[in-house]
Order: sequence, then C-alpha cells, then structure tokens
Amino acid sequence: MALLRCAVLVVIVALSAGAGALHAAERVALIIGNSEYEAVESLENPKNDALDMSVALEGLGFEVILGRDLTRDGMAQSTAEFAAAAQDAEVALFFYAGHGFQVDGQNYLVPTDARISSTEDSTGQTVSVNEILGRMEEMPGLKLVFLDACRNNPFGASMAGAQEGLARIGTEADFMFAYATQPGNVAYDGTGRNSFFTQALLHQLYAPGQTISDMMIAVRRDVMTATGGQQIPWENSSLTRQFAFDTRPPGVSQETMFYQVATGARDDALMRLYVDLYPQGAHLGEALAWLETGTRTRSIERSDPAEQADKLWALAQRSRVRPLLQLYLDRYPEGRNVEDARQLLALLPELQDSNPAALCERLATHPRDATAGTSGVPFERLQRNAVSAIQACSAAVTQSPNLPHYVALLARATAASGDLGRALALYETAADRGDLRAMVSLAQLKESGNGTAQDIPGAIQLYERAAEAGSHDAMINLAVTLFEGQILPKDDARAIALLERASEEGSAKATFNLGVLAQDNLIGQPEDALSYFRRAAREGEFQGYRAAAILLDEGRGVPRDPAAAADMLLRATAEDNGQVLADLTERSDRWSRETITQVQRLLADAGLYRSEVDGLPGPAFSAALTGWRNGGFDVAVLGD
Repeated sequence: MALLRCAVLVVIVALSAGAGALHAAERVALIIGNSEYEAVESLENPKNDALDMSVALEGLGFEVILGRDLTRDGMAQSTAEFAAAAQDAEVALFFYAGHGFQVDGQNYLVPTDARISSTEDSTGQTVSVNEILGRMEEMPGLKLVFLDACRNNPFGASMAGAQEGLARIGTEADFMFAYATQPGNVAYDGTGRNSFFTQALLHQLYAPGQTISDMMIAVRRDVMTATGGQQIPWENSSLTRQFAFDTRPPGVSQETMFYQVATGARDDALMRLYVDLYPQGAHLGEALAWLETGTRTRSIERSDPAEQADKLWALAQRSRVRPLLQLYLDRYPEGRNVEDARQLLALLPELQDSNPAALCERLATHPRDATAGTSGVPFERLQRNAVSAIQACSAAVTQSPNLPHYVALLARATAASGDLGRALALYETAADRGDLRAMVSLAQLKESGNGTAQDIPGAIQLYERAAEAGSHDAMINLAVTLFEGQILPKDDARAIALLERASEEGSAKATFNLGVLAQDNLIGQPEDALSYFRRAAREGEFQGYRAAAILLDEGRGVPRDPAAAADMLLRATAEDNGQVLADLTERSDRWSRETITQVQRLLADAGLYRSEVDGLPGPAFSAALTGWRNGGFDVAVLGD
C-alpha cells in the first residue's frame, strides 16, 4: 500500500546565471533518508530516495554527505559536517526524506529515535527546519533544500495540535519554494522504490540544459500523470536568476537518443528494447524495419568509440534503464564511468522484477500520459496484452487502494479486452474519486456514445471538472469545443485562456496550438508564433520545429533567416516521425535553395556531407540526412 508522505519542498537561492557550471568542490549536498522508526510507523521509500538522490547528485558534481536512518544526534552531527563542508560552496543542497509535520506554523523533521507524546515534545525530540535553514543562510552560495516528509500525523491523538503538511516558508527575494503536492493535500510515498516526486526528480535531473523552472514544470507534469492528478507539485518563487543541474547544451530527446544509441551500437536486443519502451516512438518504423530486415551493417558515419561510449553513458544516466547500464559495462569495461555505472546498476530493479503497479503502468498507460520514466501504450498494443494488463492493474488496485489512477488503468485494460460495460463502471469509479485520465476518457466515451448512450452535457461536465483539476487534455478539448461553437456557445477568449493555462503548466500541444493562433493573427503578434513553435518543440511537440522552419524559410511574420530555418529542420530530422527527412529528400522544392544550402553546410560541419554545398538535393544529401537522423546529431553544430 502506498503510504502518505509530506510535500517535498525545494528552496533555491540563485546567485549567478553560471551557477550550474561548477566543479565537485563547489557543490555540496547533505542527503538524509529516515525509514526505520522506533516509535512510529516506518516508511518504505525514504532510505531509497536518499541513496538514489545521492548517487544522482554525485554524478552531477556534488560532494555528498549521506545519512540514512539517523537519530536526532546523528542528524545534528551530519548538519554540522554539512555546514563545515559547504561554508565556501557555490551550491549547497539539503535533501530529507522521512516523517515530518508542522506545529503552529513551524516545520519539524522526525529522527528515527523520536518519542513524542504531546506537541510540547516536538522541539526536544525533532529537528526544526528553521535550524537547518539558519545554518544554510551562513553559506555564501546557491542554496537548495528538498523536504520529502510524511504529510499525515504519525503520532496520532497525542499530537492533535499538529497540522497536516508542512507550513509554507516566506517569500524572500531569490527563493523558490516547491512542494511535492498542493497545499492541504497528501503526497504519496510511492508504489515502487521511490516516492512519486523523487522518482520524477531522478528522471529530470539529467536533462541537459534544463533550467530549474523548466525542470519543476516537467516534474509537476510527471507526478500529476503518475498519480492521475491526485498529487500536484506546488511552488512559490521569487527567483530572479536561473540554475541548471546539468549544464551540458540541450540535445535530442531521451527517446531519440535511445534510438541513436541502439543504431550506433548495432545491437538487436537494444533495438527491441527501444520498441518495447517506445511503442509509438517517432523512430518505431525504422526500428521495426531494422529488426525485420536484419540491416546490422548499416553505415553510421559518426561511430567513434569514445563518442558512442559517452552517448551511451549519458542515456543510461538519464533514462535509468538497466540494460543500457549493462551494455555500457559489457562494451566499455575500461570506460571512465564504469564505477558510476556499477553503482547505479545496483540500485535499479530488473524489468521482470517490477511490482504490480510498475507493470500496470508499463502495460496500460495512455499515450497522452507518458512521463520521463514511462511511455504510453497504443490501444492496439494494449489489446494484445489485455489479460496481462488486467492482472497487473487489478493487483495494483489492491496494493494501492488510495490511488484511483490504477483503477483508471484497469479500466483502459478492460476496455481493450472488449468488456466496455465493465470498463465504463471502472472509469466512473476512478472519475468519482478524482482521477483526471478517467474523467477525460469517460467524457470521450459519453461524447461519442461509444459503449453507452451519448451524453454531451455529461461529457462537457466531465471536461470542465478535469480542466479545473489540472488536466491539460481536458483544457485543450474544451478550448477546441469553444472555438467551434457548436456544442457550447463560441467563446474565443475563454478558449485562448484555457490554452494559455495548459501551456504555462507544461503542455507542449497547447503551446503549439497557441503558435497556430498567433500565426493566423488570432492572438498576439505574428512573430509570437515562432517562439511558441520553438518552445513546443523543446517540450516534446516536435512538429513545432517544422512549423518554425516554415516561418523562418518564408519570412512569414519574422525576417527570413535560412540559417535558423536549417537549424530547425535538422532538429526536426532527428526528432520527428520522419516527415522532415522525407520533405528534404523527396520534396525539397518546398524549401528555398538558401535554406537547403544552410542544411548542407551544417551537415558538412558535422562531417556527414562531403559533396558540393549548392542547395540542390541528391544521393549524398539524402545519405547525410539519414546519417544525421540515425546517430549523427551533433548539438555543437547547431545553436544551443
């Protein structure tokens, strides 16, 4: 059963725009995870959360002081060591996972030996967050504090004065406060090795070039998805500068990098794993063709062993997938990251050892609910695995009865089996309990009349409820309905407001739609479309690259810029479903000769194109583009 745990709080004091580019001695972290308590209920995940965060942060250049299952004296000693080590650090980070509560607006962390019989014991038996923050205020650099503490009162009636959750801390300049869940709500301890929030953090820390604000949006989106909207990370920021954990320049998406690593490694098992993990990936067709035709001798122009090793290690760190780590160890036993790979490998369970909840998520997650750690599954594929999915999701519902998201996943698996009547009942149950995906799926069934009587008012009511609770899909569906003005009275202003809210909360699809509206002079200025399309592409809606390239190539609403258009086209070539590759090789007349020339020039800079740079298509141009898509992507050739 998933235990309840308190909001994770992130406190950030930003000092300089270049704070991310630091050496190990300049980044110091104190990581504490308390699971085994003497007098109150133990927690499953905190000691894992602490260990996994320590490994991840060490890989990002932090000197880590790790303590697990610490008494009050142990926490005090570790805090003193932290204060001494970080007195000259440019980044100081504190992470705590375990029990915690608030009394009279003050937050307290619970050591493993705490024995509290009344609120008066809270000071002498616990560690005040303010004590730790006071020590950190003396540190000169960037300060980050993560608190992942139980939101329910672990001491029962004896602590009746304790309030749910942690109290908010003030809003001093250059602080960022980010909680694992919205005020007054519970945060879950997780169904696997980590809490939902820590799991999302672990998957997002290694996103190259991602600012802390973008990271928190991604984390919020992943946690909302993993819990069906039951847990929504919350933040209150007065930051004036940005910070990035991983300061490498942004590259391709994790999915595209996986495909390119599999291609470069010429490894059938790895390519099959790509197909398994990304069942509707942009490179699925090419991956299946690879496996069906056995084209293992495909020429990869940029297959330098050191480059392949670095790319494989970067992907393994970012994706946290065991077979990638094992492949790295097998292929590069003398590699410079071997010890780090072994350490990370020891933390990750085998795919076949997944618990029911993890297996349910792998088999039944909706494509629109993909996260950094879980890909969505097309309905057709779910139909082939419906029995296994129903078994796993039924067990997950029993394991985590307080999470209706698994009821929603069971409903989808049941629908795939053909039992739509049972699926509708399950969707109703999950929707009544607040699951966002269930609300949207049920609304779509009511709207279409699929398996039930058509109920347009009921569908709209569900969309409204889901949108209010934070479903981006519901916001987008409502916006389209309001633009059309058929089911609901036409209301362009509200439709735009819904899209803007979804975009601000991280919906790349909503951001792309705003770009279309700006391009058509329906909102803002025509030049706004370019920034919308670029942002949508960075956030995963890769058709935004092509849309941006069209504007730049034609000079539509913005000055013509063939070089910038070429940059967008090559990014799209690596990331999309193959449309831009086909455009450039089979329909190159759609693009200006100046832009094609710039594409050739960039490919030549990457060492892939060795023919004349003349803006004309040909076999050498097609081969270079294919090499780029299959593994030749070089961010150094493009703008950061």
